[in-house]
Amino acid sequence: MSDSNLGRKIANRYELKELIGQGAMGKVYRAEDTLLGGVVVAVKFLSQTLLTAKMRDRFVQEATTCAQLGQKSNHVVRVTDYGVRKDDDVPFYVMEYLQGDSLSALIGQKALPVSRFLRLIRQICQGLKSAHEGIRIRGYDQPIPIIHRDIKPSNILITQDATFGELAKILDFGIAKLMQEDSEQTSSFMGTLAYASPEQMEGKELDNRSDIYSLGIVMYQMLSGRLPLRAASHTFGGWYKVHHTQKPLPLADSDPYLNVPDILEKLVMRCLEKQPGDRPQSIVGILQELDRLEQIYGPGFNLGQRIGKTLEEVPLRKKPSKKTDPIILILDK
Repeated sequence: MSDSNLGRKIANRYELKELIGQGAMGKVYRAEDTLLGGVVVAVKFLSQTLLTAKMRDRFVQEATTCAQLGQKSNHVVRVTDYGVRKDDDVPFYVMEYLQGDSLSALIGQKALPVSRFLRLIRQICQGLKSAHEGIRIRGYDQPIPIIHRDIKPSNILITQDATFGELAKILDFGIAKLMQEDSEQTSSFMGTLAYASPEQMEGKELDNRSDIYSLGIVMYQMLSGRLPLRAASHTFGGWYKVHHTQKPLPLADSDPYLNVPDILEKLVMRCLEKQPGDRPQSIVGILQELDRLEQIYGPGFNLGQRIGKTLEEVPLRKKPSKKTDPIILILDK
């Protein structure tokens, strides 16, 4: 079916070229900014089925959040413009166009080596840190912290950057929550079942430690290629029970060939604690531990891992010799 939006120019500036994403909240298009000589951008529209005052407010909040956080951190997708399409009153916002793979695609290929894990997870934590530190909201003297509430591999994009090399960017603040003193408690679940914290499943008011729980699941998955918890059924009830009662499988038990340092595994498991008070209390604390780990288990550690694995896989053969000669084993190339 043809898309009637393709070829249209929005705000007399953004020409829609290709549909690149679609979800419950709306559609995302690759577009060209004709005002700036064809610079490629991404334009996200709110779904026409969600044109209520509440959803409009949430959409504006998402645009505002990403606009401010994108200025603070290279690890959050940057929003540059906002508007409303005149002919049908549909709101949209414009963001940087990113090319790369989602973290879920990378994990789907294989578990990440420790050094690559440390490099990427540190960037993800930097993006979360900027969100938890908050953004400025009119009428408030202090920055208002933001809880993402849907941290998962598919909401993290890995792209290539001339300065950073691999650059991690957090996407989709569509259900993010501003932590305001007068905010009402959430009565309905919003998030992704496999990555939601126990308190999120209960519909409680959330703080930064809920994102840390979700981050722990992502960290475990990055290191093992598997989820730490398994539900008997992919239902709210099935995952509610798992997040409240099931103990995460130790990383070594998930795959006996994994070589994850004990101190790193302990950090991941602390993030997965059922009670918020038992988890690391801030992303800053996690970053401090990651810095120490990177000093110990950086590129040199992974080089040793790769050499060891190669030696294990290379077959041995005997070098032809006389009976009186000792047997010499050499490695096939």
